[in-house]
Amino acid sequence: MGVYAKGGEMEWNLLCHLICLAFLGFIITTWAEDRLISPSQLEMFVDDLPDMPKLKGFDVSHGFPIPKTLKIGMFHKRWKFHRDLPPTQVFAYGTNKGTATVPGPTIEALHGIDTYVTWQNHLPPNHILPWDPTIPTAIPHTKKGIPTVVHVHGSISEPESDGHAESWFTARFEEKGPTWTKKTYHYHNLQQPGNLWYHDHAMGLTRVNLLAGLIGAYIIRHPEIEAPLGLPSGNGFDRPLIIFDRNFRTDGSIYMNSTGNNPSIHPQWQPEYFGDAIIVNGKAWPRMIVRRRKYRFRIINASNARFFKFFFMSGLRFIHVASDSVYLERPVTLKEILLAPSEIADVIVDFSESKSHSAILANDAPYPYPSGDPVSEANSKVMKFIIKHQREVDTWPFPNKLIKYPSPDLSNALVTRYIAMFEYTSDIGEPTHLYLNGKSYDEPATETPKVGTTEVWDVINLTEDNHPLHVHLGLFVVLDQTELVDIEEFKDCMTKMNDAIKCQISKYARGKKVQVLAHEKGWKNVYKMTPGFVTKILVRFSYIHSNASYAFDATKEPGYVYHCHILDHEDNVMMRPLKFIK
Repeated sequence: MGVYAKGGEMEWNLLCHLICLAFLGFIITTWAEDRLISPSQLEMFVDDLPDMPKLKGFDVSHGFPIPKTLKIGMFHKRWKFHRDLPPTQVFAYGTNKGTATVPGPTIEALHGIDTYVTWQNHLPPNHILPWDPTIPTAIPHTKKGIPTVVHVHGSISEPESDGHAESWFTARFEEKGPTWTKKTYHYHNLQQPGNLWYHDHAMGLTRVNLLAGLIGAYIIRHPEIEAPLGLPSGNGFDRPLIIFDRNFRTDGSIYMNSTGNNPSIHPQWQPEYFGDAIIVNGKAWPRMIVRRRKYRFRIINASNARFFKFFFMSGLRFIHVASDSVYLERPVTLKEILLAPSEIADVIVDFSESKSHSAILANDAPYPYPSGDPVSEANSKVMKFIIKHQREVDTWPFPNKLIKYPSPDLSNALVTRYIAMFEYTSDIGEPTHLYLNGKSYDEPATETPKVGTTEVWDVINLTEDNHPLHVHLGLFVVLDQTELVDIEEFKDCMTKMNDAIKCQISKYARGKKVQVLAHEKGWKNVYKMTPGFVTKILVRFSYIHSNASYAFDATKEPGYVYHCHILDHEDNVMMRPLKFIK
């Protein structure tokens, strides 16, 4: 069993020991920053885009697909992020240390065929990155071992296999968190076909474990439904692009500031992590040679805090076919796509439309989003496509229709909930922690939906940041976003009373409306909550493609969570429990 690093819940000597280690980081910070490598020292577009290894989550040796059990480990190894950068210490997923990669292997599952995964922790006793014991954190009693637990983002899974933050375990399962249940996770794959991704979800360590490399793609395919769509597939024409940002020292190691913005309160924790080097499939600013035809890219924003606004400098367009884990009803053509951390855009790019022989995928989202610094030369470029001269006949059709799912029905919503986002600051005006509904994670669940029902959630963003809200198990549709007028007055009331109804939210939620973009009107599992706005979402706690009940008991322990997917916010502690009832 584990303990949390807060208050009187852990031994004082352990807390002192860990705080001393964190302050030691403060001493070496200046030295470390002096050894940061400048992005200008790394030439762009010199490394080829890797195609991550693939693992089938089903067995076809009998001539037809049957369930399969995979064994995927987490290993400490070195990874080459750039031709001119020394190998970097990372944590990587793989079936063995030699084949482990950053990102990890792409798991390909089939709709209706169960996949079982035994996630194995082979990590060393100590972390390769600084972490903060003063935020709620999974800490083994022995003070050794790195807690990890895997969450498949977007999966409609049983609670025992959801990767609950308190279900962590260390190497060889020597120590386990308070809600740990079993070694092998069961993924039913009964939901709609679409794009998911897996990543670490350990309490208070999510941001550092992902920075170290614990991420990977998970795709659920449904050939009977998807084949008629005629989307590009096979022979490298269908590629996941897992994109994130990092900073490096001259020795190749990942740089993360070891001094907090409030060092007397949190020795290490910072409100957001940003890196100048943009990584795609494990390479900094890679290149990809493409033919003059259509390609499908499943773009996953796996950054800790960076939003990306993608566009092609040459003017090429995106044909958006799916958002997060759900297809759209119809494709939408776009010049740019804004993705928050953990959002997924499934797009088609037709390189036959290019008038030149190259196309640079670029980014111009400020950081933090939306009111932070403008992009630099380094983080404004993502990757380069080198387009072959020879023209060819592209036999892939352009579909006018994709997959239609039942439209949201407000009349079926039995409950309306108000979810308020708060940020708290110190005397020097720096963030100390963030809460949902003004409550810590440990307080009893207040969101207790009934399985199979639909609810309306009015998400009230009282902060200056855009927070991507992720609801485990549930899918939702964004109905509208309404600006709050006289927001400071309303914020004062909410700070004192923490009750949207008593604070007369209807009096304040009457400003301008922000239109939900066409490619974001479908079902999603994460959405960008605009600062100073109320975002109304219709949340469905059942399969959206059928009337079937869940294939598991969603009311069992340890339950689920919902949280901001800026990882630094989630860790401190913009996350709340989500408990289902029958």
